[in-house]
Amino acid sequence: MVVPIKALYEAHLTVSDLDRSVAFYRDVLGLPLASIIQKRNVAFFWVPKPDTSMLGLWSIGSAPMSMRLHIAFSVTLADVEASVSALRAHGLMPTDGSGAPLDEPEVISWVPAASVYFQDPDGHSLEFIAILPDEPKPEMGRVPLSKWRAFAT
Repeated sequence: MVVPIKALYEAHLTVSDLDRSVAFYRDVLGLPLASIIQKRNVAFFWVPKPDTSMLGLWSIGSAPMSMRLHIAFSVTLADVEASVSALRAHGLMPTDGSGAPLDEPEVISWVPAASVYFQDPDGHSLEFIAILPDEPKPEMGRVPLSKWRAFAT
C-alpha cells in the first residue's frame, strides 16, 4: 500500500446533454452545483457539500460514442427506503443490481448494505447505498430488505 485511502473524492461521467444532466443532478438528486466551465463543456457538483467529494459531468458533444458508468451515493438507511417512492415521483425506475424493478431496497448480503439502483438521463447506473450494522451473510445473496430484516433479527 502506497498510502491509506480514506474515501472516494471524485468521479467523472460523460453526458450527451450537459444542460439536461446539470438539471437532473441539481434538481432531482439535489447536489450543489460547484462550477460550470463553459469553454470546457464541464460541470462540477459537490457530493454532498463542498470539500467532501466531487462529481464531474463532461459533455461528449457530437461524438457517436458513450459509456455506461456507475456511481454509488452513500445515504442513510431511511433515505434508501424512501428513495423507491421518491425516484418514482421523479419518473425514474428504482431497480435492483440486475436492473429488475423493485418495490423495496435490495440487500447485498456479503457487505451487508441496502441499495436501490436507477439511471441518469444518459443511462449511467446510479445507486443509493447504506451500509448495514449487521454481520455479513454472503450465503443469502441479494435479498429484499424485508427478508434481510426477518433473518437478521
